[in-house]
Amino acid sequence: MKLAKRVSQISPSPTLSMTAEAKAMAARGINVIDFASGEPDFDTPAPIQEAGIAAIRNGFTKYTATGGTDDLKQAVIEKLRRDQRLSYEKGQILISCGAKHSLYNLAQALFEAGDEVIIPSPYWVSYPDQVLLNEATPIFVPTSEKTGFQLTSELLEPYLTSRTKAFVVNSPGNPTGAIYERRTLEVIAKIALERGILIISDEIYEKIIYDGAEHISIASLGADVQAQTVVVNGVSKAYAMTGWRIGYAAGPLALIAAMGTVQSQSTSNPNSIAQKAAVAALQGKDDCITEMVAEFDKRRRFIVERLNKIPGIECPMPSGAFYVFPSVGRLLGRSSPHGPISSSAHLASYLLKEARVATVPGEAFGAPAHLRFSYATSIRKIAEGMERIEAAVLGLS
Repeated sequence: MKLAKRVSQISPSPTLSMTAEAKAMAARGINVIDFASGEPDFDTPAPIQEAGIAAIRNGFTKYTATGGTDDLKQAVIEKLRRDQRLSYEKGQILISCGAKHSLYNLAQALFEAGDEVIIPSPYWVSYPDQVLLNEATPIFVPTSEKTGFQLTSELLEPYLTSRTKAFVVNSPGNPTGAIYERRTLEVIAKIALERGILIISDEIYEKIIYDGAEHISIASLGADVQAQTVVVNGVSKAYAMTGWRIGYAAGPLALIAAMGTVQSQSTSNPNSIAQKAAVAALQGKDDCITEMVAEFDKRRRFIVERLNKIPGIECPMPSGAFYVFPSVGRLLGRSSPHGPISSSAHLASYLLKEARVATVPGEAFGAPAHLRFSYATSIRKIAEGMERIEAAVLGLS
């Protein structure tokens, strides 16, 4: 059987693949500590669970409108007005099966052969593959810890062409945890307006921020910027609802309508029960988020301090999300009992085999001298994992 050419241009999600491998090892009785999984380890808050249970008991188990229920769209509108001071109509909101699905609908509706999409690196693993699946070209703009992993006009300008169709802005970011400052967003917005470039603002980690940092949606910088921005978000991370699969997009009416058409011919509506639960999440109090972030903050400080004590690893302090992205460049080129460590992929494989610790190699994020660790696990497991990693690193020659 001859497969479509597009399939050969992409690969399975490295984060999901590493998580699956760790779970498979655990199923065989191997004690693996999973730092690969990108989901909160907390239960979905009880009031949200109860809303889902009530939906089942009330028979809300049929198809809904393709683009989501009116009450969930209204909850999203109220959330965006409350948190970002943004005003939208229901026709400008699309509810999808997770934020990743929202982004895929957008790529399907917008990109085609000849288009270029600016993606700052390090980047979330699915951005470039979704661009490639739609025959467009991802254009990577390298950022660094020196600039807080943020774009500058000097970094951007050499990569802009007449074919640039969109920018991707992910703040707080995966994998770095970086949060874009207002002046950085203003630079991006100015360039986008001058050149007619769409802004794709992925804000899925907006609630998970530390040290008094402020999340600013680029769409909130003005009506003209909002008109040229698609805001993508969801309930997965903030409310520990990854498996419920509810995301949403807010943006220009014609584009959202086109995304809805794409969705109507792929998944149809998102899960009806999960939509009722998402309404409860968006309309409820944020106490559960506050408690979760406080715990993440403790873990963040602990894992950064511990990683920096391991010879050859340098780890900056992230400002948001629940990942650290340490540099492991000084470990590359060494040898292990399993073979040479010539890449972060080799290092991740070595740590999984030798230390029984799952991480994600930096190649997946466009940063080959790094590893990504999720600290969405207990302090006890983090401490044990760090002990294992240190022993494995000390075993390199």
